[in-house]
This record gives sequence, C-alpha cells and structure tokens, in this order.
Amino acid sequence: MVDTGDAAPDFTLPRDGGGELTLSALRPSKVVLYFYPKDDTSGCTKEALGFTGAAVDFAAADTVVVGVSRDSVAKHDKFIAKHDLKVALVSDTEGAVCESYGTWVEKSMYGKKYMGIERATFLIDAEGKIARVWRKVKVPGHVDEVLAAARAL
Repeated sequence: MVDTGDAAPDFTLPRDGGGELTLSALRPSKVVLYFYPKDDTSGCTKEALGFTGAAVDFAAADTVVVGVSRDSVAKHDKFIAKHDLKVALVSDTEGAVCESYGTWVEKSMYGKKYMGIERATFLIDAEGKIARVWRKVKVPGHVDEVLAAARAL
C-alpha cells in the first residue's frame, strides 16, 4: 500500500477513446488519480460528474484528473458519452494498478464479503511523489477538498 511521500507506482493502461495513458508521461503536471468501483453507478457517477464540473479549475491548477476502475474501455466510453464526462478514464481489467495502490480490498455488503475497489484518491505532485491520500472516500465535498489540495501544491 502506498502512502504520502512514496513514489507513485507508474503504469501504462488502455484509456477511454482508444490508446494508452502512462502516468509518468503526465509530468510535470500534478495528477489526481481516483479509484472508483464501477462505471455508471450512483456514487461513481456523482464523483465523475464532480471532477468533470471542476475540470477547468483542475486544469488551471496544472492538474490532470484520471479515473481508474476495472471496467473495460468500451464501458468507459459509454459512461463518458452518457454523462459527457471531461476526465480521462483508464481500464485496469487485470487489477494490477489497484493492487499496487492498495485499493483492491475486501468489502462487505449485507453480511456478504467480496473483493472490490475501495473508493480512494491520490494527489501526485509534479515529481511523481504522492502528496496526499484519501481512502474510503465519501463523494459529497470530496472534489472541492482535492481541488484545494491541488491548488496548494
């Protein structure tokens, strides 16, 4: 599990619209890397719409926003088209990036245990170090808090 001050684990993953996204290639911009459970579900849609609504503000703070889930690129493309999202979405179908960031965890719903993605956000500085970590994210107010932290870097 990575924490504040650690080097952000680099990756190259397929992204929405085709092509690939490599984390280290985004430098020297700051990066908001947010992990979410599933495209087009209530909380995940609210979070993606929140980041989309603040896309201009993140860009002004020289910060790129990237969402990560285990959904396929095709699902990402449908999710983006349906909600007119303005954030990059990458597809971690194998779960290796989720594992490296410690977001693939045991969850419980109605007493049933299963593995899934913990909603978490990592703010990565211009040198590729993790500047801030939010785990077990609650969506309301989260985007504003992340934006304030990005501006403060």
